[in-house]
Amino acid sequence: MEKEIDKELLVIPEHVAIILDGNGRWAKKRMRPRSMGHTEGARNVERVCEYAADIGIRYLTVYAFSTENWKRSVEEVAGIMNILRKYLVDSIERSNRENMRVRVIGKREGLDLDIVEKIQELERQTSGNTGLQFTIAINYGGRDEITRAVKKIAEDCMKGKLTAEQITEEVVNSYLDTRELPDPDLLIRTSGEIRTSNYLPWQIAYSEFYFTDVLWPDFDKEELIRAVKYYNGRDRRFGGVKNN
Repeated sequence: MEKEIDKELLVIPEHVAIILDGNGRWAKKRMRPRSMGHTEGARNVERVCEYAADIGIRYLTVYAFSTENWKRSVEEVAGIMNILRKYLVDSIERSNRENMRVRVIGKREGLDLDIVEKIQELERQTSGNTGLQFTIAINYGGRDEITRAVKKIAEDCMKGKLTAEQITEEVVNSYLDTRELPDPDLLIRTSGEIRTSNYLPWQIAYSEFYFTDVLWPDFDKEELIRAVKYYNGRDRRFGGVKNN
């Protein structure tokens, strides 16, 4: 089992983003309701946060609920939201104990008021923590994020706060939900799907991608280390030419 990692021999990515996929299939394989898969998936988020902090990852961002996930059955969405409510409340004590700061990105319009209040309380209570910087994408869609950013830029231009000539990549970035975060170095997707599903399209322009067949509830420290080792085997040129 590859449960340990030699931090002196490997470059640890500063920011890892993960698409959490496969909860439903995990439950189906066990002939259990999909809700059990989502519950176990939420538990695994806690475990992976510990793994990430342990091996030296500084930023971890996970895709928990997309703007497209509202298309699922009313029963499944309601179940996910109830799991989310409990997670957000329980995370305050756990995050403070682990010195972990939690941020939530995504569109808060459309979420129930009590969930928005729980998000705000979790962010407030953990804002001073200096350990793992953990971000949860809830009601998030990359195109929606960029559209919201463009609208805010347009509004500021109309108000005279900004001119077209002043709009640079850095300025656009400052209007995104992730403005406080560095871009992900490594994107991981579980469950065998090979697509990014509208997740952080601006931010992952130069990320390395790691796709695994492992279903999210089964994603463990060994698989995270395997992803980091894969990342170390990539030649990151950011559009440049490799020096021989």
